[in-house]
Amino acid sequence: MKKALALLLAAMMAFSLFACGGDTETSQAPASEDPGSATSESGGEVTNAEKPLVWFNRQPSNSSTGELDMDALTFNEDTYYVGFDANQGAELQGTMVKDYIEANIDTIDRNGDGVIGYVLAIGDIGHNDSIARTRGVRSALGTAVEVDGNINSDPVGTNVDGSATAVVDGTLEINGTTYVVRELASQEMKNSAGATWNDSTAGNAIGTWSASFGEQIDIVASNNDGMGMSMFLAWSKAEGVPTFGYDANSDAVAAIAEGYGGTISQHADVQAYLTLRVIRNALDGVDIDTGIGTADEAGNVLSEDVFYYDEASRSYYALNVAVTAENYEDFLVSTVTYAPVSNQLSEETSPVKNVWLNIYNSADNFLGSTYQPLLEKYDDLLNLDVEYIAGDGQTESNITNRLTNLDSYDAFAINMVKTDNALSYTNILSQG
Repeated sequence: MKKALALLLAAMMAFSLFACGGDTETSQAPASEDPGSATSESGGEVTNAEKPLVWFNRQPSNSSTGELDMDALTFNEDTYYVGFDANQGAELQGTMVKDYIEANIDTIDRNGDGVIGYVLAIGDIGHNDSIARTRGVRSALGTAVEVDGNINSDPVGTNVDGSATAVVDGTLEINGTTYVVRELASQEMKNSAGATWNDSTAGNAIGTWSASFGEQIDIVASNNDGMGMSMFLAWSKAEGVPTFGYDANSDAVAAIAEGYGGTISQHADVQAYLTLRVIRNALDGVDIDTGIGTADEAGNVLSEDVFYYDEASRSYYALNVAVTAENYEDFLVSTVTYAPVSNQLSEETSPVKNVWLNIYNSADNFLGSTYQPLLEKYDDLLNLDVEYIAGDGQTESNITNRLTNLDSYDAFAINMVKTDNALSYTNILSQG
């Protein structure tokens, strides 16, 4: 009896162990891996708040003061910003316009009144890049007014008589003659729906300005090529008035042969690479400089004359290049990857990872026609499966409402509508 009972108890225990997973080999078999899953250095699962985050094109900052949002830039240890040196580019644009005036002074003053009149298309009065470019033009042409230690970047409306307070009349001494330089008009190019950097608004503005000022307009300047080309095609091309933009979009570069004055390349090929390369390095757990300032195993590396890194703001900046009649043929195709960083990474060391990336405005000429096509080439080279989200350029919620299924992604790249709104994104990432 006792023997039979012992045998029965042994059988029951064996069954219990089997039912509860007592077979350790079976219980430890790996489950199918979630594409967005990862582990932290401590061995636990990486939360969405810990995943690599890159802000690009629009640096988190106060749109009124320009003060950087360091909470956003240090959101986690793998957070960075990628953009370009706005101040260096703005100075280049202003110098480019000034140099053109000096070189073409015999023909630039269309009505011969001794006043070089220009109009200025401002992209977004609250955007750091727009502010810098407005300041760059005014500084170079001597029309700048300082307020609290900074050049005033406010639009003047109309200023045909030189009485505006946001600017002053400048002077240029050329070949022994003193010319007055006057900002005849400027405005923010915002449409009725609230979208800034708006090409159609710029086209309408040049129609109004030309009707009002006519041959007083000697130069057209714009914060970007999208607005610049709209004004060029609507009026200044036919009138032979040089127009200057920014971004080196393909259509603007090609238009230099037809009288477009010039533009600035912000090395979009380098920026796009850096946007995804920083993410790639963070995901691979390698030194952040890999394939940037230090060659990777595939031979990708950038030289110091095309970028720099500011450690204090955790920001990578591409350097700008002036594109004029002298060199525009070198920039005719804007969507070619930068040769020194165009080598394919091995999937063995850099396996495919998923990235959520947004463009603030589907209609943005530079981001849509230049930046994203470059990103789409680099994502293949860097083994990144990127989901591209296009916003409406007006409201942050149009983008943030689609920042969902966070666990499906290994990293995030964010291009905000407004530079003030980083918290709208980090709050979402912090939830999971």
